[in-house]
Amino acid sequence: MTNITQILFSYDFLVVAIGTVLLAIPSAIVGCFSVYKGQSLMADAVGHASYPGVVIAFMLFSVRSSVILTLGAAVVGILAYLTIQMIRKHSVIDFDAALAITLTGFFGLGMVLKSYLQGNSSYMRASQAGLKNYIFGSAAFIMKEDIIMIAICAIIAAVLLVLFYKELVASIFDPQFASSIGISMPIVSGVLLLMMVMFIVVGLKCIGAILISSFLTMPCICANQHSRNLKQVLCIAACVAGISAFIGTFLSTAYSGIATGPMVILCMGTFTILSMIFGKYGLISQRKLGKDAKSCRKYC
Repeated sequence: MTNITQILFSYDFLVVAIGTVLLAIPSAIVGCFSVYKGQSLMADAVGHASYPGVVIAFMLFSVRSSVILTLGAAVVGILAYLTIQMIRKHSVIDFDAALAITLTGFFGLGMVLKSYLQGNSSYMRASQAGLKNYIFGSAAFIMKEDIIMIAICAIIAAVLLVLFYKELVASIFDPQFASSIGISMPIVSGVLLLMMVMFIVVGLKCIGAILISSFLTMPCICANQHSRNLKQVLCIAACVAGISAFIGTFLSTAYSGIATGPMVILCMGTFTILSMIFGKYGLISQRKLGKDAKSCRKYC
């Protein structure tokens, strides 16, 4: 009990826990809109594709500032999104193929540039810049400037959600109706893209490019097993994400050698699997409904 109390009130744990929870809750809400819009794989592609932006930003400015590296990731992440859209519009390549091409191409470029930096005497500080932390995530290295950046993104997302909530809902669930009442689909899509890219790039340091898409999508999948009401889904997803972030941070702090990002994703995955089995709309409930329907057809 003493060790648990020491961990819970230690400065390092509190900084990391505040950062991960503050990142998880709005990311889950934005992730719900991305999932319903059918852009789950888009988050994965943008997450992987934004990594070379981190490396290029370091090459240009030779600083390890989280703000500079994150801005570099944001620019390249948006460029990756535009590349995917351009491939879709101006070629016969399917959407999933366009995602695969962009994801592997951009991420491969990032890995090549990272290897080049490590073997180049002109970039002696590359090994100390923490560039590899943006691949798998390392929340243990979160600093105050990272929390401030996450908080700013959370505030921006909250304002955008309040301003465009009705437009987002209408454009996602009934795009024809949304267009007929004068809602600008490009503007709504741009707002959703902005929020998605924001949390992907600020989450790279905590969660990593490889796992960041799961960070956005799994809370929504989990929440969908308990409700079909959008507002309830958003609340459940936010709670699952926040609790998973806190538990994952605690376990990674209590047991040395465990990375925070993967542990948070593992907690989210555990909640999601349990929900898929025991949730209101999970496997067990669906099987019971199936049996009841068969009995009704047999005896009615």
